Amino acid sequence: MLLDSSVVNQTYIEDCEVCCNPIEISVLFENGNLTSLSIQSIEQ
Repeated sequence: MLLDSSVVNQTYIEDCEVCCNPIEISVLFENGNLTSLSIQSIEQ
C-alpha cells in the first residue's frame, strides 16, 4: 500500500489485498511523518 504524505489527513476505501473485502483506511501525517494509521473492515 502506498501512502501520499502530501495530503495531511486522508480516509478512503480500498479492497483488501488478501480477502478482497472492502476496508476503510484512515491516515494522518504531521510534518511528512505518519502519525496515525487506522484500518477497519467494512461489514457487508
